[in-house]
Amino acid sequence: MELVTPSIGLIFWTTLAFVTLLLLLRKFAWKPILTAVNAREENITNALSAAEEAKKEMANLTASNERLLNEAREERDALMKEAREMKAEIVAKAKEEAQGEGEKMIASAKATIEMERKAAIADLKNQVATLSIDIAEKVVKGTLTGDDKQKALVNELVEEVNLN
Repeated sequence: MELVTPSIGLIFWTTLAFVTLLLLLRKFAWKPILTAVNAREENITNALSAAEEAKKEMANLTASNERLLNEAREERDALMKEAREMKAEIVAKAKEEAQGEGEKMIASAKATIEMERKAAIADLKNQVATLSIDIAEKVVKGTLTGDDKQKALVNELVEEVNLN
């Protein structure tokens, strides 16, 4: 095989075609390609800036959410504390009222017991007086002629009293 050496004409025309192609590409294709590349680069830069802004905004929102959560927790704690204080106050008031009512009931019961005791004593005195009068009446009616008769009468009256 023989090596073919290119002729000068072929080199000239190839070089001329290449240079023409470069000039045509530079005039018609290079500017649109560079414009597209620059536009793409600008879009990427804008997207990165927007992403950075979104990241900052997200950080601000997160901080705001944390602040709101903390405020809500503080408010909840304050409400719970207030509720516990109200509960303690209501319980103390109820105990106080119950104690007052209990003391009134005890005083009323004591007064009732004292009244019933006095009524029972008065009734007992009346019964003793009636019994004494009955005994005295029987003693006066009976003839007391001897000691034996008096003793028998007293024993009989005592038995009668025990039976009633």
